[in-house]
Amino acid sequence: MLYAWYLKRVFDVVAATLLAVAFAPAFAILALLVRLKLGRPIVFRQPRTGQNGQSFMMFKLRTMTNERDVAGNLLDDAERLTAFGKFMRSTSLDEIPGVFNVILGDMSMVGPRPLLVRYLNRYSREQSRRHDVKPGLTGWAQVNGRNAVTWEERFDMDVWYVDRVGLVLDLRILFLTALKVIRRSDVTSPGHATMPEFWGTTSREEGRRAA
Repeated sequence: MLYAWYLKRVFDVVAATLLAVAFAPAFAILALLVRLKLGRPIVFRQPRTGQNGQSFMMFKLRTMTNERDVAGNLLDDAERLTAFGKFMRSTSLDEIPGVFNVILGDMSMVGPRPLLVRYLNRYSREQSRRHDVKPGLTGWAQVNGRNAVTWEERFDMDVWYVDRVGLVLDLRILFLTALKVIRRSDVTSPGHATMPEFWGTTSREEGRRAA
């Protein structure tokens, strides 16, 4: 409990600051490549749901174009995700700006990944417990399937982490994350360029999992 409430924040600030310094040259080069290949903005900002259901602005390097159809609507992710963008995602290099979210206190190094604000009312009561802690740059679900598992499996793992927050577990997750990044595994959901929309867990599925 001491770690979860006090020491985790110290760990986050120290780790994120070290990463920010270490990746500064890489960030500068990637920012230039994003500008040349995808244009502006270089840093993609999007509201995400954080601890206690509060929203914050999450930072990532841009990986998609702004291509739209004749009606002015953005094309599907698969159509806007370039080869360069796929490389950025598979290596998690697009996540580098997230260290500033950690330094600002919106995120932690480890925790459930922050999801779209529009999902907030779609979670079951149990799934909503993922917001009892700060969202993370990486998490238990990310090292156990990442985008290759179902939403329900992902949320089960998020809640599992919430009940077991600790330094040893966080260090284990960070180590496993490094291995995942090196292997570039489980980046996408089968049949999708990214992760499909979460529309909520059906009552039938909730009943099966509760049994």
